[in-house]
Amino acid sequence: MKFTIAQEEFLRALSAASGVVPSRTTLPILSEILIETGEDGIMLSATDLDLSATIRGKASVKEPGSVTLPARRLNELIRELPPSPVHVESVGEKVSVDCDKTRFRFFGHPKADFPTFPVVGFDDDVLEIPRALFEQLVHHTTYAASTEDTRPILNGVLWEVNDEETRMVATNGHRLASYTGKRAAASKSRSNVIVPPKALTYASRIFEREETLQVAFGENQLAIRAGGNTLYTRLIEGPYPNYNQVIPQDNDKVATADRDALIKALRRMAVVASDQTHRVKLSFRESEMTLFVSTPDVGEANEKMGIDYQGEPLDIGFNAAYLLEVLKYVDGDQVKLTFKSPERAALVTPAGGNGDGRYLALVMPLRLQE
Repeated sequence: MKFTIAQEEFLRALSAASGVVPSRTTLPILSEILIETGEDGIMLSATDLDLSATIRGKASVKEPGSVTLPARRLNELIRELPPSPVHVESVGEKVSVDCDKTRFRFFGHPKADFPTFPVVGFDDDVLEIPRALFEQLVHHTTYAASTEDTRPILNGVLWEVNDEETRMVATNGHRLASYTGKRAAASKSRSNVIVPPKALTYASRIFEREETLQVAFGENQLAIRAGGNTLYTRLIEGPYPNYNQVIPQDNDKVATADRDALIKALRRMAVVASDQTHRVKLSFRESEMTLFVSTPDVGEANEKMGIDYQGEPLDIGFNAAYLLEVLKYVDGDQVKLTFKSPERAALVTPAGGNGDGRYLALVMPLRLQE
């Protein structure tokens, strides 16, 4: 194998592929990147056995071939090289990397030692989705997925597709986030899948230059490709909870507030809140909301802020951390919060809508102290 590639291009492709390489593994080959030559450049492949990716880089190929090299060391080396052409040549598993007056030697492994990637066809069942919409779906939902092992199904993001809309939903049982956007073309068969959040956030990063993404569904696998780059991820199997059952439809108390002012007030209250529950009490009255926190052995705090409120007076408690999370992803200056009672879930949405998309978050309340 023999090729020449610009240092900036090599670093870009290496950095993208290295995002899949596990930081710790019992299989040493997973800490390496497979380098292969193609017709118009090189292909860098990495995997952790659940998430796999192939990243293309523009290069001048003189001799075809393939070899694996340590991902971390190679990435660190290319980052420190000057912005000059990098010459890579392999003889067997011995690889030389030359740039300007610098020369390195690595010992690699043959392609046969590297895991094979899933086979997912892009021939028939392909969904095309604008990258901008995909990023909005991912950005507004992945944060809400669970990180605990008690209910593995909640560690994923539900991705629904129908003829008119596409939606992502994530929850950990205490708060839920949903984002819905319009779409153009329907996938023929599989339209509801549960995807690991890591795969979705990684896809948003490596496809940032593209306009349209192609998504294909395989047996327990999902593949996304664009611009010569391809990502494969294992899906999470099992029935996702019926989230529509927990989204209240009869909340009759409505508060509209300045989003940034509310976030800053909650952050101030969180300083005094319990490290275990992060409990904050919100009291809603006509044109005013009072935030109150009292924590034994720490202290107490309260703050009043002006709002627009319609409904009977209400006192309700929340985990300030969860409430801050969902507010962070509200687009626009104004946020709308709706309630039914102190024991029922609250809905959080942008007061003025989301443009072409619809963001909705649900937060379960905490019992107030007597």
